Amino acid sequence: MHKQIYVNLPIKDMQRSRRFFEQMGYSFNPQFTNDQGACLVLGENLYAMLLVEDFFKGFTSKPIADATRTSEVLICVSCDTREEVDALVAKAVAAGGTAPRAPQDHGFMYGHGFEDLDGHIWELVAMTGEPPAQPAQQAS
Repeated sequence: MHKQIYVNLPIKDMQRSRRFFEQMGYSFNPQFTNDQGACLVLGENLYAMLLVEDFFKGFTSKPIADATRTSEVLICVSCDTREEVDALVAKAVAAGGTAPRAPQDHGFMYGHGFEDLDGHIWELVAMTGEPPAQPAQQAS
């Protein structure tokens, strides 16, 4: 079906946002990066386009949500281990982001997250086992 995903996020300051994600260990695809937009590489065929608000406005007639005050999207990406989840949250906080809630351990899945400098919520999860079996549905 689909081969790639590009999540477009409005940002206020390009240099500040690039530094934040670079401090976390992420890179940018220079082919699709300039002073108005930056292609954040999240993994193989997974990207977030960080678009300066004025440029972002050219793609929509709707108002841009202020992610520091409202939730417009929850971005969830997988990690291989709990340690990777915790390490990325620690890097985000060290780079100026926040971790507004405690980690969640559901037994088969471990999750934590952070808010970036523009307030976008990034959820990080590591599947640590099999989800519990769901009870069979009763026919009515």
